[in-house]
Amino acid sequence: MAKPLPETHGEPAIRVMMMPRDTNAHGTIFGGVILSYLDQAGAIEARKLGCSRVVTVAMDSIKFHEPVHVGDVLSFYTEIASVGRTSVTVTVEVEAERFELDCRRVPVTTARIVYVAVDENRRPTPFPKTKSA
Repeated sequence: MAKPLPETHGEPAIRVMMMPRDTNAHGTIFGGVILSYLDQAGAIEARKLGCSRVVTVAMDSIKFHEPVHVGDVLSFYTEIASVGRTSVTVTVEVEAERFELDCRRVPVTTARIVYVAVDENRRPTPFPKTKSA
């Protein structure tokens, strides 16, 4: 049984209810569906650095801790782990609200995703300087 998460991680980048169309042959949510949402959430966080276009170059690590079920509401929490000249690494933590089991919230997935800022020609470009840099 999964250990419940602390009450809050702040505001999630995205929240999504899992639907029957997203299931795999085992009756749980297909991992590829979750990967797509991980990528979207991470890109939203990466774009906060001031670049309008980022592309995914790597998913360094992904770990599925628990299965996800139809009806679960997933919250994708993001945090910038490191910033390079043209790249950023984002950590994404996902929790599921399980409405069928006393509304428990459980950690289901974690990932580290690397994005590169690109210009209108899809060439790597530096992130804008931040005030703290």
